[in-house]
Parts: sequence; C-alpha cells; structure tokens
Amino acid sequence: MNQVGRGRERLLSSAFVGLADTLVDDYDIIELLDRLVGHSIELLAADAAGILLADPQGSLRVVASSNEDAELMELLQLQADQGPCVDCVRTGAPVSVADLADTAGRWPVLAAAMKDRGVFRSVHALPLRLRGEAIGALNLFHRQPGALPEADLELGQALADVATIGIMHERAIRRGEVLNEQLQTALTSRVIIEQAKGILAQRGALSMNGAFDRLRSYSRNHNQRLSEVARRVVEGDLGADTLASPAEQR
Repeated sequence: MNQVGRGRERLLSSAFVGLADTLVDDYDIIELLDRLVGHSIELLAADAAGILLADPQGSLRVVASSNEDAELMELLQLQADQGPCVDCVRTGAPVSVADLADTAGRWPVLAAAMKDRGVFRSVHALPLRLRGEAIGALNLFHRQPGALPEADLELGQALADVATIGIMHERAIRRGEVLNEQLQTALTSRVIIEQAKGILAQRGALSMNGAFDRLRSYSRNHNQRLSEVARRVVEGDLGADTLASPAEQR
C-alpha cells in the first residue's frame, strides 16, 4: 500500500473510532452528524456535504451542512421539491449526478433556481436507510463534474449507515428517557396510593380493599386522577369522612 493509501486508511479508522466514541460518550446527535459531514469531505474528496432528515411529519429538513453553499444547495432542492437529494429520500436509493448542467429536463424548477446561485456541478446523494425506508440522505457536493468511484460510493453509504445508527440510537435514548420518566411517575403514584389506603383503612376501620374502593369511587365521581385524590388524603386535604358513601355519612 502506498503512502496515500495508508494515510486514507488511518483517516478512515480515526473517523469510525471518533464516531463510535460520540455514540457512547456525551451523546449529541447534531455533533455526530456534523462530524460525519466533515469526515465525508475528508474521505471522499467532496467540496461540501450535508444531511437532510425527515421530521416526524415526513417533511425534509437540513440538519447538517459543511458550509453555506451546501446548505443553500439543499434548501434550493427543498423549496423546489425536487433534485437528487430529494429523490434519494423518496426512492431510498442512491442518486448520482455527474453533471447538474444536464438535468434541466429532469428537475426544471431546481435547474432554474440554480441558474444564478448554483456553485456545484455534481451531486451524489446516499440514503439513510432503516429497514428499506429512507429517513434522510447524506449528500456530497463537488464543484467540478464527474462520477464518484464505486469504492467511494460504498464508503459514503457506510458513513450514511453510521448516521442512521446514530439517529436511531438517539431516538431510542429519548424514548427510553420518556419511558423511564413515566415508569418513575407510576411508581411514585403507587406509593402515594398505598399510603392513602393505609390512612383510610386505619381511620375508617376499613380493609385495604375497602379503602381502595373509596379512593377509586371518589376519583371517578369527581373526575379526578386517582393519584391526585390519594395525594390529597396523604397531605390531609381530603378526610376519610369526605370519602365515605352517602349512606355511611348519615
């Protein structure tokens, strides 16, 4: 292997190690995607790179770009609702355009928008795929026309796959945090309900089942959450006599 090959191999190893560290350290999805854009430029000799990602409603958003020119290129495609990056997400397949000057027939609105503002001549869009469905695209921009070697396209797709893993990992963490919060709330509420049952059972000479029936009946009759009724009992805002049935109160 020559010096250039060894240098690229070291860069590739460093890139994937760095991305892996980002996933397990102080995790931040924007930091991960920004690093990925930078590595794409270094490893694939692109002049710029960017990442589009579909939001929960399915609308595409620019979430990372190496410079203003790349962001403008992506925004032009979103505004025109056409172009290689948009098609890549829609089809879930790579879209390579060796010369954008030849695409006026394919994407006329984009071609018109780029006439005065376009600075890139070739674009290679690689899908961020999850189970065959694209959730975004990694986009490589070049100022000169030309195709990417097959090996570079494969490496670019590997980087796009890392982005997908990172995004899904972040979403799993977020869902996990929500679930943990919901679980903790449920456990805390259960403790308060048990405390309220104990108070009612002692003060009203009731069984624990009877005390729970009182809590539940009051909650339903007054359209209040069971945990809130229990909290009021524990804090002394709601007495056992208030929760007694009308027959018992007479």
